[in-house]
Amino acid sequence: MNNSPTIFSVTLLLILFAIGCHLKTKSPGSNPPNILLINVDDLGYMDTELYGSHDIKTPHILKLAAQGMTFTQAYASAANCAPSRACMLSGQYSPRHGIYTVGSSERGKSKDRKLIPTLNTTTLPDSVVTLADELQKAGYRTVAIGKWHLGADPTTQGFDVNIGGTHSGHPKSYFSPYKNPNLIDGPEGEYLTDRLTREAIAQMSVGDHPFFLYLPYFAVHTPLQGKKSLVQKYLNRGLPKKTAEYAAMVENMDTNLGRLFNALDSLKLRKNTLILFTSDNGGIAAIHSQHPLRGGKGSYYEGGTRVPLIISWPGHIKPRSVSDLPVSNIDFYPTLLAVINHKQTTEKILDGIDISPEWTGHPLPRERSLYWHFPIYLQAYSGARDDSRDDLFRTRPGSSLRQGKWKLHQYFEDNPTTAFELYNLETDPGERTNLFDSRPDIAKKLKDRLLDWREEVSAPVPVKRNPEFETK
Repeated sequence: MNNSPTIFSVTLLLILFAIGCHLKTKSPGSNPPNILLINVDDLGYMDTELYGSHDIKTPHILKLAAQGMTFTQAYASAANCAPSRACMLSGQYSPRHGIYTVGSSERGKSKDRKLIPTLNTTTLPDSVVTLADELQKAGYRTVAIGKWHLGADPTTQGFDVNIGGTHSGHPKSYFSPYKNPNLIDGPEGEYLTDRLTREAIAQMSVGDHPFFLYLPYFAVHTPLQGKKSLVQKYLNRGLPKKTAEYAAMVENMDTNLGRLFNALDSLKLRKNTLILFTSDNGGIAAIHSQHPLRGGKGSYYEGGTRVPLIISWPGHIKPRSVSDLPVSNIDFYPTLLAVINHKQTTEKILDGIDISPEWTGHPLPRERSLYWHFPIYLQAYSGARDDSRDDLFRTRPGSSLRQGKWKLHQYFEDNPTTAFELYNLETDPGERTNLFDSRPDIAKKLKDRLLDWREEVSAPVPVKRNPEFETK
């Protein structure tokens, strides 16, 4: 009898200890970070001061880079908006969800298309477990503010709050009235990027849960509509009208980043907020050149897929650090789950990797493979100024692979002697010198890897000829 309380106490302590251990393995920790994912629309690799632009001012992007890690070899998982976002939020390459482009895969004139392209999917199914779904299950308050583009409403795919997100890929106007069913109009003339930033700041202090704030600005996608004073500033510097409008939009976006970061400081949230800043694809080459990179949005040369990426988290990522690890927005999903110690609630395949060791002093292998598959056509914007393979299309159906310093392209219309292009990105980032014939060892290795990957993910390859094609 005298021992009963002792035995009971020990047993109770053991039970509580076991529960505590279980919770420790299942929870993201006692103080999980807020997550702010900023996804700028159509911001090219060469469109900010950080990566070499000499004509557009972006001081707040420079400041963010000074507070974290800049990635110099970062990529979007597709060369235009919808597929890139679908890959990022699903954690899977395009062949797994079927979103390869925006709208129809039959872009351009039929007489110029040799093949019948793969049909495109335009909506990410609700059955796909998104990054937001997982973060929601991990106890995060999930908020989407801005461009969604993957369906009618992101609240069906893991977001608690939707402000401004629709299936539309661009705004009708950057000045209120916006004519957006999911965004109440502001005062006449209010600027959209300013408004979305104000909405984001308001959401940062709501509730007791950590937040996942997905902020996909509509900027700097067309229509080109900058604030008049900023446009005039760049016109006075001698920039062409379109470029001046674009530069004004980029600078305004940068100014709003400053507002966001100041708000985090004022709310005392910055120290425990993990920020990812990136773009959904490359910039439009005819509006603002991506030189020395080749091509731009819609092209699978570097100018269409390489993007800015900064990751900042005070106390966890060394300030002013730089990484040349090839990474993709497909990596965000597994990385963020690893950071918060959250195990996937499904057994779905994630195609990316956890890149957090790269910022904790454990460099990852540089020889990893990144893939793109685009069995579709995208018509040209501006002919030769697009700097693509030909003047009619930004891309024709194909696949590409980067492994280490090597980049392989395959285009399905071409015969075997012209279908492949191989470039050494270390010495030729502009992809001008095709080494496929002169480096057969590397060519075969990458070709075999690309073919194996397409088989692994059941990537469709169009082979049926278009009866309307006119041979030149």
